[in-house]
Amino acid sequence: MPRVSFAPPSLCPAFLPLLDRLLPSLPPTVRDVDVPPLFRERFILSGYRPVGLSWRCYVLSLFQIHNETLNVWSHLVAAVCVTLRFMLFTILQGGGFSVDVSSLPLVLYVFSAVTYLSCSAAAHLLQSHSEQAHYSLFFLDYVGVAVYQYGCALALYLYSSDTAWTQSMQGQVFLPVSALLAWISCTSCCYAKLRFRRPYPLHRKFCQVLPMGVAYLLDISPVAHRLATRNWISNSALPLHFLQVVLFLLSAFFFSCPIPERFSPGRYDIIGHGHQLFHILLSLCTLAQQEALFHDFLWRRPGLVRKFGEENLLLACASFPCLMLCCMMTALAMRRQAQAQLMKEQR
Repeated sequence: MPRVSFAPPSLCPAFLPLLDRLLPSLPPTVRDVDVPPLFRERFILSGYRPVGLSWRCYVLSLFQIHNETLNVWSHLVAAVCVTLRFMLFTILQGGGFSVDVSSLPLVLYVFSAVTYLSCSAAAHLLQSHSEQAHYSLFFLDYVGVAVYQYGCALALYLYSSDTAWTQSMQGQVFLPVSALLAWISCTSCCYAKLRFRRPYPLHRKFCQVLPMGVAYLLDISPVAHRLATRNWISNSALPLHFLQVVLFLLSAFFFSCPIPERFSPGRYDIIGHGHQLFHILLSLCTLAQQEALFHDFLWRRPGLVRKFGEENLLLACASFPCLMLCCMMTALAMRRQAQAQLMKEQR
């Protein structure tokens, strides 16, 4: 007597071809000599994704182990944490939080943080598609950095500064100079990316680090004044501000110096090279700064309109999209130059 099977029919024969089409197998990573010089990093010898694959392959490489995996995930996770923490903060305020002229700078700050983290993650995830994509995505990354610089400056000026500092000469010119330095940072980073080829000369790093360093020194000056003149015990935001300064300085060190991979090329290709440490420290810095700004916002909000005036607050917030537009136009202009340069080299 034939046996009767009550097992349901297997879906694998029909499902696997569909899965293969939706999730194609990704090619293995390659060594530095297998990719063009533009895509190589000093002392990183392996873990590169092949150039010229489809966009879908690079999107799916989010779940592949390569030398950019930690760079991508560190900023993606940080962007989610920033968003969720802000949502939790608004919920904990109950009906006491609404987007108005006094809270708009905080909203812009959170937007700027999510913007720079997302642009950075996208650049590191997708840049291996082509030389044109590499330039375009990192120009976008630099726009995100400049937007975040000014978002920080705006929030720190309005929520974290003392009256004595805001009335000083530095406080009077703070916002326009911060906007100018943010745009210069974006422009100089785009220029350095386009102008210099590997092996990069030392002054390329100066083109990137110097404008951003000067911008940071100005942007952090209201906090530095409070750290130097206030009792930290009586203000819960100040230890957090100090923590974010320490984390930023450490991240700047690893951004500037290829350590530890310089001392053991190839050993830290996948986990532990300097740019990954820079990403992780900068993400922690952003989270600490956001937490400090929440404390300052609750401290300053009741008298914010009285101190600065509603029109001045609206004007300050209106400068944020203007700065963002200027940086985007600069990046687009640099992108056109990159296109022309690549077409000239291909002839």
